[in-house]
Amino acid sequence: MLVSICIPTCDRPELLELALASCLAQTHAPIQIVVGDDSRNDATQTMMRTRYGNDSRIHYVRNTPPLGQGLNVASLFTRAEGDKILLLHDDDLLEHDAIESLLGLWQRHPDLEIAFGDQYVIDIHGAVDLEQSRAGNIAFYRTKAAEGLQKAPGRTGLVSMFPNNGWLANADLVKRVNYKAQFGSGCDFAFGVEVCLAASKIYYLKRYVSSYRVTPGAISQTTGASMNSAAVEAYRIVHGLRLARELEPARRVAYKRMVPIVVSTLSRHDEPVKSLKLALMHLHAYNYGLSPRFYYHMLLIGKSMLHRKRGRLANT
Repeated sequence: MLVSICIPTCDRPELLELALASCLAQTHAPIQIVVGDDSRNDATQTMMRTRYGNDSRIHYVRNTPPLGQGLNVASLFTRAEGDKILLLHDDDLLEHDAIESLLGLWQRHPDLEIAFGDQYVIDIHGAVDLEQSRAGNIAFYRTKAAEGLQKAPGRTGLVSMFPNNGWLANADLVKRVNYKAQFGSGCDFAFGVEVCLAASKIYYLKRYVSSYRVTPGAISQTTGASMNSAAVEAYRIVHGLRLARELEPARRVAYKRMVPIVVSTLSRHDEPVKSLKLALMHLHAYNYGLSPRFYYHMLLIGKSMLHRKRGRLANT
């Protein structure tokens, strides 16, 4: 069975080369590697032509002008020819048997639509942090007890159990849901939520299948940096969803993860009133006041209010 590995890339040829090596080392041989390049210089294009120009498994396109993350990934899905699609970001890696391990689940469950596993956390040099990897998977509800077919597939996306890449899914489902540019830096999360809500059978395998590289520019390292951050976009997405009643508890779990980040972001961008309302509306995200983080955020909100008051006085 042909599996299409879709890799969006931008100005990181040295990391892309490592990602490609992990794809070419797969124990499952029938693969197509589709690369979409948003780079601002020619380094990646030159590397791809020099190193992989004669490899028929790799289909490379330079996007001119750059498409942006959402449209780049969407274009990769469109170009994918396989029965299954796997997304891999250019700074991440696949375990050598990732596709074989995930694809094998379809033999046990022929009507399966999505499969995913655990992620290692690696640093910029590729060193694995085992403790952070263990803690990270637990934080995203990837535990031994959760292994198997998911009873509520939609919950898998809402609570961020579904990883941002390294998953394997039916191509028709992936293309039907697709990435959407309007979600900006939240497009990974938006896709994860939408594809899980659209699926009827999802399997979580308690096994490491990919590695997530922590790089200086990683979105997860700057979640509260701006009003267009991934956390803010994720809150907007979850807040705007119409969900079945049985999925409302999953929405509350999602809020508990993202609301404190959004409250902090709003207060740091001179929106103290919105920040306060959001915090009070979702007190469960702060264990109803038992979390020290709540009082720290109240301090941030107070400082933001004082800053706004001084600004108004200075303008009178």
